[in-house]
Amino acid sequence: MPDHAPIIQMKNIEKHFGKVIALAGVSLEIFPGECHCLLGDNGAGKSTFIKTMSGVHKPTRGEIWFEGKPMQFEDPRDAIAAGIATVHQHLAMIPLMSVSRNFFMGNEPVRKVLGVPFFDHDFANRVTMEQMAKMGINLRGPDQAVGTLSGGERQTVAIARAVYFGAKVLILDEPTSALGVRQTANVLATIDKVRKDGIAVVFITHNVRHAMAVGDRFTVLNRGQTLGTAQRGQITPEELQDLMAGGQELVALESSLGGTV
Repeated sequence: MPDHAPIIQMKNIEKHFGKVIALAGVSLEIFPGECHCLLGDNGAGKSTFIKTMSGVHKPTRGEIWFEGKPMQFEDPRDAIAAGIATVHQHLAMIPLMSVSRNFFMGNEPVRKVLGVPFFDHDFANRVTMEQMAKMGINLRGPDQAVGTLSGGERQTVAIARAVYFGAKVLILDEPTSALGVRQTANVLATIDKVRKDGIAVVFITHNVRHAMAVGDRFTVLNRGQTLGTAQRGQITPEELQDLMAGGQELVALESSLGGTV
Protein backbone atom coordinates (compact mmCIF):
# COMPACT_ATOMS: atom_id res chain seq x y z
CA MET A 1 0.00 0.00 0.00
CA PRO A 2 1.39 3.45 -0.86
CA ASP A 3 2.58 5.49 2.13
CA HIS A 4 0.79 8.67 1.00
CA ALA A 5 -2.85 9.70 1.04
CA PRO A 6 -5.22 8.69 -1.75
CA ILE A 7 -6.13 11.38 -4.28
CA ILE A 8 -9.60 9.86 -4.82
CA GLN A 9 -11.74 7.86 -2.43
CA MET A 10 -14.99 6.35 -3.67
CA LYS A 11 -16.96 5.26 -0.60
CA ASN A 12 -19.87 2.79 -0.89
CA ILE A 13 -20.96 4.14 -4.25
CA GLU A 14 -24.41 3.07 -5.41
CA LYS A 15 -26.03 4.04 -8.69
CA HIS A 16 -29.62 3.17 -9.50
CA PHE A 17 -31.38 3.66 -12.82
CA GLY A 18 -35.00 3.20 -11.78
CA LYS A 19 -35.18 -0.35 -10.47
CA VAL A 20 -31.89 -1.33 -12.06
CA ILE A 21 -28.96 -1.28 -9.63
CA ALA A 22 -25.84 -0.62 -11.71
CA LEU A 23 -23.53 -0.17 -8.71
CA ALA A 24 -24.27 -1.79 -5.36
CA GLY A 25 -21.86 -0.20 -2.88
CA VAL A 26 -18.45 -0.01 -4.57
CA SER A 27 -15.48 1.41 -2.66
CA LEU A 28 -12.12 2.25 -4.18
CA GLU A 29 -9.01 4.31 -3.43
CA ILE A 30 -6.74 5.81 -6.09
CA PHE A 31 -3.23 6.98 -5.19
CA PRO A 32 -0.96 9.47 -7.00
CA GLY A 33 1.64 7.83 -9.21
CA GLU A 34 -0.08 4.45 -9.41
CA CYS A 35 -1.81 2.62 -12.22
CA HIS A 36 -4.97 1.16 -10.73
CA CYS A 37 -6.57 -1.36 -13.07
CA LEU A 38 -10.33 -1.74 -12.97
CA LEU A 39 -11.29 -5.06 -14.52
CA GLY A 40 -14.55 -6.79 -15.25
CA ASP A 41 -16.54 -8.40 -18.01
CA ASN A 42 -19.17 -6.57 -20.03
CA GLY A 43 -21.98 -5.42 -17.74
CA ALA A 44 -19.82 -5.54 -14.62
CA GLY A 45 -20.37 -1.84 -13.89
CA LYS A 46 -17.02 -0.43 -15.02
CA SER A 47 -18.46 2.26 -17.29
CA THR A 48 -21.05 3.40 -14.75
CA PHE A 49 -18.38 3.57 -12.05
CA ILE A 50 -15.98 5.75 -14.05
CA LYS A 51 -18.83 7.97 -15.20
CA THR A 52 -19.67 8.50 -11.54
CA MET A 53 -16.03 9.25 -10.76
CA SER A 54 -15.79 11.75 -13.64
CA GLY A 55 -19.01 13.67 -12.99
CA VAL A 56 -21.23 12.23 -15.74
CA HIS A 57 -23.47 10.46 -13.19
CA LYS A 58 -24.31 11.53 -9.66
CA PRO A 59 -24.19 8.63 -7.21
CA THR A 60 -27.52 7.54 -5.74
CA ARG A 61 -25.70 6.88 -2.47
CA GLY A 62 -22.12 7.08 -1.27
CA GLU A 63 -19.38 9.68 -1.13
CA ILE A 64 -16.59 10.88 -3.40
CA TRP A 65 -13.54 12.40 -1.73
CA PHE A 66 -10.93 14.20 -3.80
CA GLU A 67 -7.64 15.33 -2.29
CA GLY A 68 -9.03 14.76 1.20
CA LYS A 69 -12.24 16.76 0.70
CA PRO A 70 -15.79 15.60 -0.10
CA MET A 71 -16.70 16.46 -3.68
CA GLN A 72 -20.01 16.69 -5.50
CA PHE A 73 -19.47 17.10 -9.23
CA GLU A 74 -22.43 18.71 -10.95
CA ASP A 75 -21.15 17.74 -14.39
CA PRO A 76 -17.96 16.55 -16.13
CA ARG A 77 -16.64 20.12 -16.34
CA ASP A 78 -16.39 20.21 -12.54
CA ALA A 79 -14.35 17.00 -12.55
CA ILE A 80 -12.09 18.28 -15.33
CA ALA A 81 -11.54 21.54 -13.47
CA ALA A 82 -10.56 19.55 -10.38
CA GLY A 83 -8.03 17.57 -12.42
CA ILE A 84 -9.91 14.37 -13.36
CA ALA A 85 -9.58 13.73 -17.09
CA THR A 86 -11.15 10.86 -19.03
CA VAL A 87 -9.86 9.47 -22.31
CA HIS A 88 -12.71 7.51 -23.83
CA GLN A 89 -12.39 4.49 -26.07
CA HIS A 90 -13.92 6.46 -28.94
CA LEU A 91 -11.72 9.51 -29.02
CA ALA A 92 -13.26 12.95 -29.48
CA MET A 93 -11.03 13.99 -32.36
CA ILE A 94 -11.55 15.35 -35.86
CA PRO A 95 -9.55 13.17 -38.29
CA LEU A 96 -9.07 15.82 -40.99
CA MET A 97 -7.74 18.41 -38.55
CA SER A 98 -4.08 18.64 -37.63
CA VAL A 99 -2.59 17.08 -34.50
CA SER A 100 -1.93 20.53 -33.00
CA ARG A 101 -5.51 21.69 -33.66
CA ASN A 102 -6.86 18.52 -32.00
CA PHE A 103 -4.38 18.88 -29.14
CA PHE A 104 -5.68 22.36 -28.30
CA MET A 105 -9.32 21.84 -29.27
CA GLY A 106 -11.42 23.71 -26.69
CA ASN A 107 -8.32 25.34 -25.20
CA GLU A 108 -7.07 27.32 -28.19
CA PRO A 109 -4.10 29.61 -27.52
CA VAL A 110 -4.53 33.06 -29.05
CA ARG A 111 -2.33 35.99 -29.89
CA LYS A 112 -3.50 39.41 -30.91
CA VAL A 113 -2.54 41.22 -34.08
CA LEU A 114 -3.65 44.84 -34.08
CA GLY A 115 -6.03 43.92 -31.26
CA VAL A 116 -7.63 41.04 -33.20
CA PRO A 117 -7.27 37.55 -31.63
CA PHE A 118 -5.86 34.78 -33.86
CA PHE A 119 -5.08 31.12 -33.17
CA ASP A 120 -1.41 31.04 -32.11
CA HIS A 121 -0.11 28.43 -34.55
CA ASP A 122 3.54 28.78 -33.56
CA PHE A 123 2.87 28.18 -29.86
CA ALA A 124 0.43 25.32 -30.54
CA ASN A 125 2.82 23.61 -32.96
CA ARG A 126 5.80 23.89 -30.63
CA VAL A 127 3.95 22.57 -27.58
CA THR A 128 2.36 19.71 -29.54
CA MET A 129 5.70 18.49 -30.88
CA GLU A 130 7.33 18.78 -27.43
CA GLN A 131 4.55 16.95 -25.59
CA MET A 132 4.28 14.15 -28.16
CA ALA A 133 8.06 13.68 -28.10
CA LYS A 134 7.90 13.32 -24.31
CA MET A 135 5.48 10.45 -24.84
CA GLY A 136 7.80 8.81 -27.35
CA ILE A 137 5.88 9.78 -30.50
CA ASN A 138 7.85 11.59 -33.20
CA LEU A 139 5.41 13.26 -35.56
CA ARG A 140 6.28 14.21 -39.13
CA GLY A 141 5.01 17.65 -38.19
CA PRO A 142 2.34 19.34 -36.05
CA ASP A 143 0.19 19.90 -39.15
CA GLN A 144 -0.07 16.16 -39.77
CA ALA A 145 -3.74 15.13 -39.87
CA VAL A 146 -4.86 13.09 -36.88
CA GLY A 147 -6.55 10.67 -39.26
CA THR A 148 -3.14 9.58 -40.58
CA LEU A 149 -1.99 8.45 -37.12
CA SER A 150 -2.33 4.90 -35.85
CA GLY A 151 -4.89 4.09 -33.19
CA GLY A 152 -2.17 3.92 -30.55
CA GLU A 153 -0.75 7.29 -31.59
CA ARG A 154 -4.19 8.88 -31.39
CA GLN A 155 -4.61 7.48 -27.88
CA THR A 156 -1.24 9.03 -27.01
CA VAL A 157 -2.35 12.42 -28.37
CA ALA A 158 -5.41 12.28 -26.08
CA ILE A 159 -3.32 11.24 -23.07
CA ALA A 160 -0.63 13.89 -23.72
CA ARG A 161 -3.36 16.53 -24.09
CA ALA A 162 -4.94 15.59 -20.75
CA VAL A 163 -1.57 15.63 -18.97
CA TYR A 164 -0.56 18.98 -20.48
CA PHE A 165 -3.80 20.60 -19.30
CA GLY A 166 -3.24 19.55 -15.70
CA ALA A 167 -4.74 16.11 -15.16
CA LYS A 168 -4.05 14.75 -11.68
CA VAL A 169 -6.12 11.65 -12.34
CA LEU A 170 -6.25 10.10 -15.80
CA ILE A 171 -9.09 7.68 -16.51
CA LEU A 172 -8.45 5.48 -19.55
CA ASP A 173 -11.51 3.61 -20.81
CA GLU A 174 -10.43 0.47 -22.68
CA PRO A 175 -7.56 2.26 -24.48
CA THR A 176 -6.09 -0.96 -25.93
CA SER A 177 -9.28 -2.80 -26.91
CA ALA A 178 -9.11 -2.13 -30.65
CA LEU A 179 -5.33 -1.98 -31.09
CA GLY A 180 -2.76 -4.37 -32.54
CA VAL A 181 0.19 -5.72 -30.57
CA ARG A 182 2.66 -2.95 -31.44
CA GLN A 183 0.16 -0.13 -30.90
CA THR A 184 -0.87 -1.67 -27.58
CA ALA A 185 2.76 -1.75 -26.45
CA ASN A 186 3.06 1.97 -27.28
CA VAL A 187 -0.03 2.86 -25.24
CA LEU A 188 1.14 0.77 -22.27
CA ALA A 189 4.52 2.53 -22.43
CA THR A 190 2.70 5.89 -22.38
CA ILE A 191 0.72 4.81 -19.30
CA ASP A 192 4.00 3.92 -17.60
CA LYS A 193 5.47 7.37 -18.39
CA VAL A 194 2.39 9.14 -17.02
CA ARG A 195 2.42 7.11 -13.81
CA LYS A 196 6.11 7.85 -13.24
CA ASP A 197 5.28 11.58 -13.46
CA GLY A 198 3.14 11.19 -10.35
CA ILE A 199 -0.25 11.16 -12.08
CA ALA A 200 -2.82 8.63 -10.91
CA VAL A 201 -4.00 6.38 -13.74
CA VAL A 202 -7.27 4.44 -13.67
CA PHE A 203 -6.96 1.82 -16.41
CA ILE A 204 -10.29 0.20 -17.34
CA THR A 205 -9.84 -3.02 -19.24
CA HIS A 206 -11.06 -6.58 -19.62
CA ASN A 207 -7.64 -7.74 -20.84
CA VAL A 208 -5.72 -9.29 -17.95
CA ARG A 209 -2.39 -9.36 -19.82
CA HIS A 210 -2.54 -5.63 -20.51
CA ALA A 211 -3.47 -4.93 -16.89
CA MET A 212 -0.62 -7.05 -15.51
CA ALA A 213 1.88 -5.27 -17.78
CA VAL A 214 1.46 -1.86 -16.12
CA GLY A 215 -0.83 -2.25 -13.11
CA ASP A 216 0.18 -1.56 -9.51
CA ARG A 217 -3.17 -2.59 -8.04
CA PHE A 218 -6.12 -4.47 -9.47
CA THR A 219 -9.82 -4.22 -8.62
CA VAL A 220 -12.37 -6.57 -10.15
CA LEU A 221 -16.00 -5.56 -10.58
CA ASN A 222 -18.77 -8.11 -11.02
CA ARG A 223 -22.46 -7.21 -11.32
CA GLY A 224 -21.95 -3.80 -9.79
CA GLN A 225 -19.94 -5.02 -6.82
CA THR A 226 -16.23 -5.19 -6.15
CA LEU A 227 -14.67 -8.59 -5.61
CA GLY A 228 -11.69 -7.01 -3.89
CA THR A 229 -8.44 -5.21 -4.64
CA ALA A 230 -5.02 -6.86 -4.89
CA GLN A 231 -1.54 -5.41 -5.22
CA ARG A 232 0.98 -6.45 -7.84
CA GLY A 233 2.62 -9.67 -6.72
CA GLN A 234 -0.37 -10.73 -4.62
CA ILE A 235 -2.43 -12.18 -7.45
CA THR A 236 -1.68 -14.18 -10.59
CA PRO A 237 -3.10 -13.53 -14.05
CA GLU A 238 -5.03 -16.79 -13.77
CA GLU A 239 -6.62 -15.72 -10.49
CA LEU A 240 -7.60 -12.36 -11.98
CA GLN A 241 -9.11 -14.11 -14.99
CA ASP A 242 -11.10 -16.45 -12.73
CA LEU A 243 -12.48 -13.51 -10.73
CA MET A 244 -13.55 -11.76 -13.93
CA ALA A 245 -15.17 -14.94 -15.19
CA GLY A 246 -17.31 -15.31 -12.09
CA GLY A 247 -15.09 -16.27 -9.19
CA GLN A 248 -16.89 -18.65 -6.86
CA GLU A 249 -19.64 -19.15 -9.41
CA LEU A 250 -17.05 -20.61 -11.79
CA VAL A 251 -15.72 -22.94 -9.09
CA ALA A 252 -19.26 -24.14 -8.33
CA LEU A 253 -19.92 -24.73 -12.02
CA GLU A 254 -16.70 -26.72 -12.36
CA SER A 255 -17.69 -28.91 -9.40
CA SER A 256 -21.17 -29.54 -10.76
CA LEU A 257 -19.73 -30.61 -14.12
CA GLY A 258 -17.12 -32.79 -12.48
CA GLY A 259 -14.24 -31.18 -14.35
CA THR A 260 -12.72 -27.96 -15.65
CA VAL A 261 -14.83 -25.40 -17.41
